[in-house]
Amino acid sequence: MTLSRKMLVSRPGCRHSLSVTSFDENSASGFLRVALAAASKAAEISRSYYAGNFTVTTKDDLTPVTQADVECEQAIREIILTEFPDHGFYGEETGQTQADAEDLGLVDPIDGTKGFVRQYPFFSTQIALMHHGEIVLGVSSGTMMDELAWAEKGQGAWLNGKPLKISRIDDPDRAAVSVGNLKSLAGSNGWASLGKIVERADRIRGYGDFYHYHLLASGKIEAVIESDVNILDIAALSIIVTEAGGVFTNLNGEKPTLGIRSVLAANPSLHAKYVKMLRGYVA
Repeated sequence: MTLSRKMLVSRPGCRHSLSVTSFDENSASGFLRVALAAASKAAEISRSYYAGNFTVTTKDDLTPVTQADVECEQAIREIILTEFPDHGFYGEETGQTQADAEDLGLVDPIDGTKGFVRQYPFFSTQIALMHHGEIVLGVSSGTMMDELAWAEKGQGAWLNGKPLKISRIDDPDRAAVSVGNLKSLAGSNGWASLGKIVERADRIRGYGDFYHYHLLASGKIEAVIESDVNILDIAALSIIVTEAGGVFTNLNGEKPTLGIRSVLAANPSLHAKYVKMLRGYVA
């Protein structure tokens, strides 16, 4: 990658622009540029609602949805499909359009709506591109945390313009492990296996949502384990982690697909150790 140009990514509500001095704008695909613009618009909308000026309704799966979720997704959908009308689109709130297209946009406009409703800052906007079933691009915007991460296949991973690199710590006794949703794993025989990982780990935290994946890709923790996710939650984050040098699979060691339900993400050495302990208990 040629590191010759300076790119400014402005985000509404921020006190300053993010000065990207090591990312070559020429290396970004058209979809990445559009996805970054869509994430910026979604940040503007979600910030406007964050103070609590919204109503909450409950979906059939008993999860909450707000006007902010719907408006963010509508804005992202319009921005992406205006530029790429032949792409499919799969959104958390509006469902699938042209799902059989070779290029499919995957969008969670506000990942972490439960936290958003309670004014936790750990919500984000997730935008990914799947090409022939492979995730090739992702943008993760942690709006209230002032964190904007992105990655494109073969181009590395970036957080606020700085390149990301996974931790090389490969000793389970020195590893910092973050866990997220664990309901399915807790109800399986795999709970004891997770307990063995916890027993050996240097630190156990539950940073949750997008944030522990940003920490993982930044080399600040060594592994993330979750058993209850969907593809829209983690598609963008998966390529950010892999482009930073990590391995991102479900708990059975399988690469992300539209049906993914669990996550094991770590550096290659720890991933190989942990997947042997967690494989076979949940999907």
